[in-house]
Amino acid sequence: MLEAAILVIFPMLVAFGGASDLLTMTIQNRVSVLLIAGFVLLALMTGVPLAGWGTHALGLLVVFPVCFVFFAAGWMGGGDVKFVSAIALWIGFTPELVHFLVLVSIYGMVLTMGLLSMRQVAVLPGALARQEWLARLHDQKSGIPYGITIAVAGLQVYPTTQWFAILG
Repeated sequence: MLEAAILVIFPMLVAFGGASDLLTMTIQNRVSVLLIAGFVLLALMTGVPLAGWGTHALGLLVVFPVCFVFFAAGWMGGGDVKFVSAIALWIGFTPELVHFLVLVSIYGMVLTMGLLSMRQVAVLPGALARQEWLARLHDQKSGIPYGITIAVAGLQVYPTTQWFAILG
């Protein structure tokens, strides 16, 4: 059961959060809350020591204020801030957190440049224009769904975390 929890909880919630942001431009609060609850459950199940709890909490506490400043500046959405912070809790204040944040930055830049280029096309072709989520991505007044990049980076870094050492 422990192995299943390690292999399912985080990847399922992160993939759902990324897909939700792509399709609706929203990451619901329950995704971040469930990520935090899943972390607590798994940490209790695996017997993470008190120092380990502190390391994980520090990951969240370092990422959240920085991303909140990005939110206040209008560079990130509130859902993105909560999502990346919940993922940082799972990763903890480790070298993997730096790797995760660098990947989020790189993927975010690529996504932004791609969407800005796509938005230069005056009209989407017929079948594509009828896709609500794609029309929303094409809209120049619309934001950038960074949840996609956060999810991809999180899923890429997750196998290098301490959680996979438990599977050993």
